[in-house]
Amino acid sequence: MSTTRILILGTLLDGPLNGYQVRRLLETWGADSWANVKFGSIYHGLGKMAEEGLMEVVETGKGGSTVYALTDDGRFEFYRLLMSTWHELKPIVDPFQVAVTYLDRLDRHQLVGALQARIEQLRLGVATSERALGVKQRFGAPRHIDENLRLNLGTLRAQLDWCEQALTKVENDELP
Repeated sequence: MSTTRILILGTLLDGPLNGYQVRRLLETWGADSWANVKFGSIYHGLGKMAEEGLMEVVETGKGGSTVYALTDDGRFEFYRLLMSTWHELKPIVDPFQVAVTYLDRLDRHQLVGALQARIEQLRLGVATSERALGVKQRFGAPRHIDENLRLNLGTLRAQLDWCEQALTKVENDELP
């Protein structure tokens, strides 16, 4: 199941949109940072879902600005995907966990440097996300979109806490 698929279908719930409007809406929500949306895939997704009967073309404008509307099948598919996402716990694939698996392959100096660099990136990510809270509403995003930021903040803070503890362990020769 693709999160991009759910997002595209969901943006069309309130009425027809063209690909550019779908993209702008998702950008306003900040979906590129919490949903791993590749904005180029939106146009492909719209066309594919139209072929599948999940949406229909309601207008073809100048320059290929095609406007899509959900079909009844598209609405059903959106709610089916949405509810399965709420009820299924899926692993979060984080490449950093792969790096942690091989932390013993780095010498102490490399590992300390890598942890310090990651800690700085995480602190910056936390600060940036904290500043972004509430800002998206000024650009039309619904209030609940901030919950994605809060969830992301929790993830960043948990990883920051782990990295700080791991750095202390490395410095005290308790790791690896």
